[in-house]
Amino acid sequence: MILPAMDKTRTVALCADDFGLSPGVSRGVLEALRAGRLSAVSALTNVPRWPEHGPELREFSGADVGLHFNLTLGAPLGAMSSFAPDGKFPPVAKVIRTALFKQAPLDEIRAELERQLDRFEAVIGRPPDFVDGHQHVQVLPGVRDVLCEALAARNLQGACWLRHSGDRPRRIVARRDEASKALIVSGFALGFAAAARRAGFRVNDGFAGFSRFDPAQDYAGQFERFLLAPGAAHLIMCHPGYPDAELSALDPVTTTREQELSFLLSKRFVDMLEQRGMRLARLSQAA
Repeated sequence: MILPAMDKTRTVALCADDFGLSPGVSRGVLEALRAGRLSAVSALTNVPRWPEHGPELREFSGADVGLHFNLTLGAPLGAMSSFAPDGKFPPVAKVIRTALFKQAPLDEIRAELERQLDRFEAVIGRPPDFVDGHQHVQVLPGVRDVLCEALAARNLQGACWLRHSGDRPRRIVARRDEASKALIVSGFALGFAAAARRAGFRVNDGFAGFSRFDPAQDYAGQFERFLLAPGAAHLIMCHPGYPDAELSALDPVTTTREQELSFLLSKRFVDMLEQRGMRLARLSQAA
């Protein structure tokens, strides 16, 4: 079940990643939500700030709120003796390698996913509208199967959509920005959409937002290219926020978050959508 366009007006879903990562990131995402400049936000629930920041998402009915499933940043919520023997998640390159060579301890990953889902529900009071993954771990072989199985066991088919981080090569090439990165992720994601549909979950059709996070780059111009060659249910990821000391200690993406937020809050962003006959929409409301 690929999500269709919701009406004759071309729609696009805009999702802010990494909510809960730091006070500045959460504050920036909330500011964009209150301004109506997002239609989705995905939250990290293994981070210390989640119980403090998460309740603020309950007030928003105009945006989907999802789990940003994490296997690469910070620490797991429980013991993972094989996957994270030192109590810290491994770097993404190692996660990808173990998944591709079918060496990932899927039982440990399933248990950690359950913990992150439980922590989401404990704070928000309901299951997530969708699930995606930090650094796109949700699409990896093996991990995708664990994800579908865990969500199906919670009877979330039809109630929860999944982010498909891949896209068609011709669309990726048309957008130009970070095409190599987008194509690599699409390669890892081969078969993900079909697996999700077989399990009863809907996915987006069209995905953009890959960036080199270069402060010297014109984000507005880059975002304009994210809108090119959209799919029937186009999804763009973004990373707005305000830099702070906690963010700098956890993640290399800092300055560009404020640049993204400034653009999203600007009239230029609104005009860009209007000129293309586009509007933001929640993928959970697709028929």
